[in-house]
Amino acid sequence: MQVKFGTDGWRAIIAKDYTYDNLKLTALASGKYFLSHPDKANGVCVGYDTRFMSKEFARYTAEILSSMGLRVFLSDSFVSTPAVSLYTRDKNLAGGVMITASHNPPIYNGFKVKASYGGPAHPEVINEIEKNLLTVDPGQAVEPATNLITMTDIKTHYVDYLKSKLDLKLIRDSQLKIAHNAMYGAGQDLITLLLDESMINCYHCSVNPGFDGINPEPIPQYIGDFVDFFNEVKTDVAIINDGDADRIGMLDENGAFVDSHKMFAIILKYLVEQKGERGEVAKTFALTDVIDRICSKHNLKMHLLPVGFKHVSRLMTTNDILIGGEESGGIGITSFLPERDGVYIGLLLLEIMAHRQKTLSGLVQELFDEYGFFSYNRLDLRVSEARKEAIISAATGGKLTAIAGYPVTGFADLDGFKYHFEGGWMLIRTSGTEPVLRIYCEADSLEKVEKVLNFASKLG
Repeated sequence: MQVKFGTDGWRAIIAKDYTYDNLKLTALASGKYFLSHPDKANGVCVGYDTRFMSKEFARYTAEILSSMGLRVFLSDSFVSTPAVSLYTRDKNLAGGVMITASHNPPIYNGFKVKASYGGPAHPEVINEIEKNLLTVDPGQAVEPATNLITMTDIKTHYVDYLKSKLDLKLIRDSQLKIAHNAMYGAGQDLITLLLDESMINCYHCSVNPGFDGINPEPIPQYIGDFVDFFNEVKTDVAIINDGDADRIGMLDENGAFVDSHKMFAIILKYLVEQKGERGEVAKTFALTDVIDRICSKHNLKMHLLPVGFKHVSRLMTTNDILIGGEESGGIGITSFLPERDGVYIGLLLLEIMAHRQKTLSGLVQELFDEYGFFSYNRLDLRVSEARKEAIISAATGGKLTAIAGYPVTGFADLDGFKYHFEGGWMLIRTSGTEPVLRIYCEADSLEKVEKVLNFASKLG
């Protein structure tokens, strides 16, 4: 199997394609890039999540990198992806590696490359690593230089940074009752380390490499049991993080799911209207149109990007980006880190609630009052290749004139096929991390969203 990097790193099924042999190739190819970096003498760091064998895969990666003469700071425990990005940046390292498959099903593992600025490696860096894959020798002997591997407390470094970037006292004084669903992932314990334990009800905050058989992704279809728990314990708000804690979903005080579209808009409004901050805004192709309207109102330049936070992160390192984000729960604020961070964003929303003295549903309603009601959902189709091609073929080229009976008002193909219609939009694209076809819809009613998703799933 040729290792192939997707939207965010290389991911594959454990023991099928995610093997020690392929991991060796990927580490050698990445190490070759790190050795060409100006900061190579400072070394690299390696972190890992709570997935099956992640700790062992991380150790093996560190051994390979050390055998190439690179100094390696190996995490002494599981950590979140943003923690690895932060450590890479703060220690001026040549780069970082995170062993994780993020939100993918439990049978997957993965390999994310982090750049020296503390975010996902730019696409041209990934291209270079993929070229290196063609030239590295799979039979190359690996002789670990154990003197170059340092066990490192990356988690504490990250927690201390969070303490400096948030008004945790304000959150504590608010006496909010918080539920945290870590989805058995690497974000567990972080919120309890930062706030009073009495404020927090933890859920799935233990190591379970099988993730109870679900994808550790903070979206409605994977949190039904948590919503029941949330309603039982009568909590004010919930933070839900994915497997490596760079994504977020939330529940308001009524147990209603609040997605990243609404969170992004609430945070953008807060930064501009309450904090008086300015800057450009970056959003990916599948994020809400409300961001466009907020930017227009406040005269902020907005960048529309392909799906994948790596595109957002790139602009965070080259432009004056205030905030950037994507549909799938990934939001980043440049003044914190050019990286999405589900724990930081969740705590920032708590800070906003405390500062504004509003519930999360109150903040959402405020958004609706100003910009109109909007609803969103995503359908992931695991269908045959023939069925997938039939749907894509029907959507290609802007040839649809109506979507579920609603006349088409616009078409774009920046990343997939996006149709605007009266009151909303629909996007069809293949996933860059899983073998699925994704169908996205935002509209001005719940019924319209479901009608459009049903329509799209039957195309072809």
